[in-house]
Amino acid sequence: MTALFVDPDIAKAKTLSTDFYTDPKYFQKAREKIFSRSWQFTGDTSLAKNPGQCFPISLLENYLDEPLLLTMDKQQQLHCVSNVCTHRGNLLVSSPCQVTNIRCRYHGRLFQLDGKFISMPEFKEVEDFPRPEDDLQELDLYQWGILLFTTLSSQRTAEEFLAPMKGRMNWFPMEKLQYRPDLSKSYNVHAHWALYCENYLEGFHIPFVHSGLNAVIDYGSYTTELFDLSNLQLGIAKEQEDCFDLPTNAMDKGKNVAAYYFWVFPNMMFNFYPWGLSINIVKPVSLNQTRVEFLTYVLDESKLHAGVGSNLDKVEKEDEEVVENVQKGIYSRFYRHGRYSVTREQGTHHFHRLIAEFMNKE
Repeated sequence: MTALFVDPDIAKAKTLSTDFYTDPKYFQKAREKIFSRSWQFTGDTSLAKNPGQCFPISLLENYLDEPLLLTMDKQQQLHCVSNVCTHRGNLLVSSPCQVTNIRCRYHGRLFQLDGKFISMPEFKEVEDFPRPEDDLQELDLYQWGILLFTTLSSQRTAEEFLAPMKGRMNWFPMEKLQYRPDLSKSYNVHAHWALYCENYLEGFHIPFVHSGLNAVIDYGSYTTELFDLSNLQLGIAKEQEDCFDLPTNAMDKGKNVAAYYFWVFPNMMFNFYPWGLSINIVKPVSLNQTRVEFLTYVLDESKLHAGVGSNLDKVEKEDEEVVENVQKGIYSRFYRHGRYSVTREQGTHHFHRLIAEFMNKE
């Protein structure tokens, strides 16, 4: 398996080799090289909002498959700990519950809600016990408004991934968002996870694929801004209606902003509309299967059916059709690399550069 390379000069660069999308070895390696070293969305504060509440999570189910547990202790402090008993590896909590402490149902080992070991039956004779490794592993937990994020690695901070978005949206009332499961949806896409992300990362295809979106978005004013581990596509509307009423302290005051499309490496999309926030989480399932979660957080329900964020299902189906066709095309004997539009595909080039960086790092 050769190292990946994408020239930093977009005008000279070729896209990733199709091997990245077709070779199972790259897919497996990306699990540890990319996903275990990045920050992932784990839900919101409603999952554990009262002392004693526990909420089990499988981080990127079917890929990372890491069993975790969100808890709130007596001091109303949120924690994210391993959901695996340090005695024999039993899963501790299988469904949301309210408890005083966490007790393993296999042999009775007891933990505090922050993961600290308390006691274990029939272990008096065991030497050098307990040790720090008998505590449940506690993971870093990062909160922005009501949103929660965690990582399996502490190599990069959450701020490195999220700070540009937080700074740009510092005027947006994140704490007032309300999760709406009735408006949320999952999509099964027959394509490699990175192909789905690539489609999101450029507006180049909008005039050709999304006629409805193209009717309201000013394609000529569509811009992409790159940050270290994220980027922003700014959607400017052709008309002033159905745009953000930006406060005076907003960086984009004076622009007809219809949508902020933030992407955070490697698989998170945060789409801000006047009605609220649509979070898209891209979850690898297999080499050619991806599950995409559309999570809806509403701020102003009266604006739900207006503007560029009013028909997300239609836009998604249009994107799926294209991405699934690309999935078939990358297996062609006659295609290995493409080139980038210097003016329209900066986001895709940035994404490929990050993939190469993470995959090549020891």
